[in-house]
Amino acid sequence: MDAKIRLYVDQPLGPGQAVHLSPDQAHYLTGVMRLVAGAVVLFFNGRDGEWRATLAEVGKRGAIAICDAQTKPLHLPPDLWLLFAPIKKARTDFIVEKAVELGAARILPVQTRHTNSERIRQDRLQAHAVEAAEQCGATYVPDVADLQHVDKLLSKWPEDRRLYWCDETALGQPATIAATQGPAAILIGPEGGFSADEAAKLRARPNVTALSLGPRILRADTAAVAALTLWQASCGDWR
Repeated sequence: MDAKIRLYVDQPLGPGQAVHLSPDQAHYLTGVMRLVAGAVVLFFNGRDGEWRATLAEVGKRGAIAICDAQTKPLHLPPDLWLLFAPIKKARTDFIVEKAVELGAARILPVQTRHTNSERIRQDRLQAHAVEAAEQCGATYVPDVADLQHVDKLLSKWPEDRRLYWCDETALGQPATIAATQGPAAILIGPEGGFSADEAAKLRARPNVTALSLGPRILRADTAAVAALTLWQASCGDWR
């Protein structure tokens, strides 16, 4: 029997492992999707790959499924971080979802001078990351960090991690990333762009590379998708 439903569970997965589903997960499987005992589902936890499991017990307060066999090994994304300034709620959700689909290993919202949002719901964005991983077949869920100021983040930036700064002032220059190896990150600014002071600090850092995204002005959410695609095609696991 083929499994059509895929869920993230924060529990160990392995041969014969019992998975205790929460009331919400049990309701989704039995009340929404109309599954009954004996139905097959897929689970992943970001550590043990993807596993096929059979619903063994179904009740109002939860359900239990038993793992049968691994269907996918754990596949880790490349060591790529996405840093972005939060924008309007739905578009921030979009950035997180697409970052998961495109293979970011970590997602870090940053506060800049022109950032429109002064706070985020980290737990809600992490839930969006989980949902995106469930939908796209990923076996890994990137961590979504809490909002922090870009200056604080850069003050402790690891020397071996190249930072590709999407510089809106480079509009019209070729949109290319040289094929390299090693840890990397992409920085997407706010809708109002980086301040002159922020841009000067970025240019002064030895491990920062300014990146153009072509001849057109892109919205912040579009820029995130474009930059992740450029890096993956040149340096990531799309090659």
